[in-house]
Amino acid sequence: MVLPQWAFWVALVVMVVGLVGTVVPVLPDLVLIWLAALAYAIAEGFATIDPVTFGAITLLAAVGVTAEIWVSQIGGKLGGASWQALLAGAGLGVVGFVVGLLVGGIGALPAAMGGALVGVLLVEYLRRRDWKETARAGAGWLAGCLVSGGIKLLLGLAMVLLFVWQVWKG
Repeated sequence: MVLPQWAFWVALVVMVVGLVGTVVPVLPDLVLIWLAALAYAIAEGFATIDPVTFGAITLLAAVGVTAEIWVSQIGGKLGGASWQALLAGAGLGVVGFVVGLLVGGIGALPAAMGGALVGVLLVEYLRRRDWKETARAGAGWLAGCLVSGGIKLLLGLAMVLLFVWQVWKG
C-alpha cells in the first residue's frame, strides 16, 4: 500500500525529534525513531520498509538503547572503577530513575545518571579512601556516558537514513 507523502513527512519529523532526544535527555530518543519506523511500516504493509529493513532498524535501536549501559561501564572500567562500584552505579541509577519519575522537575534520565555517578563515586571512595582515584573512576564512567551519547546519535542517524533511503527508493 502506498501512503500519502504527508505520512512520510510526519514519520520523519517524529524521527528528528528522536534524534534530538539522543543529545537532550528529557526527550525520547531511539525508541521514538523505532516507533515511527514501525508505525510507517505497519501502515504501508511492510512494502517499502520491508521486514529485513525493519530488522536492521531494530538492531540499530537495540544496540543504541543498550549503549548507555555497556559504554558507560567500559568507561568506568577504563577509569579504574571496580566491579562493585559499577554494580552500585547500576543499582543507584535504577533508584535515580524511579525517583526522577516520581519527583517532578528532575526527570528520569538525569536522575538515573546522577544516581549512577553517585553510586560509582561512593563505592570507589569507600574502597580506596583516595579522592584522586575516586574522581578518575567517576570521570571514566562519565566519559563513557558521553561517548554513549555520540554512539546513540550516530545509530539514530543511521536508522533515519535507512528509513529515508528505503522510502525514497520505493
